[in-house]
Amino acid sequence: MKRVLLLALAMAVAVSADAQTRAPASASTPTSSLDGEWRGKSDGGSCNAPLDFVITIENGFVDGSAFDTTAHGPVPNLKKAPPPAPTPSLWQIHGTVRSGATFPLIGVASVTAADRREGKLTARSDGGSLVISENSGCRRTVRLSRS
Repeated sequence: MKRVLLLALAMAVAVSADAQTRAPASASTPTSSLDGEWRGKSDGGSCNAPLDFVITIENGFVDGSAFDTTAHGPVPNLKKAPPPAPTPSLWQIHGTVRSGATFPLIGVASVTAADRREGKLTARSDGGSLVISENSGCRRTVRLSRS
């Protein structure tokens, strides 16, 4: 009985280890010439708030974030006045690379549910870099390079 349990345990470990290995990408998996890690810092735009961008493109799918390194947390309110509205300091960037000159991206800010902020971005390849521009809001522009 102990031998059977030991054999079953050994088989379960071998099967689970085999299931956890990642299969290599097949030849039919679409890839994009923009695949890779991209980084850069935007200009401040009309808000004077530059963002640091970190974008990953894998098989044409864009996933990344942009964050404001100058954003501050809560501060004491010495004047007892209403506090200023918080500005988003972290944005999630999503989209799909499309063939052609430009492709759209969506940015969603991490703020409370009642104050959902969303922005549309336009991305384009420019030589060896990727240029992303905001279509509204602060109208920042960033030139990303591969890292």
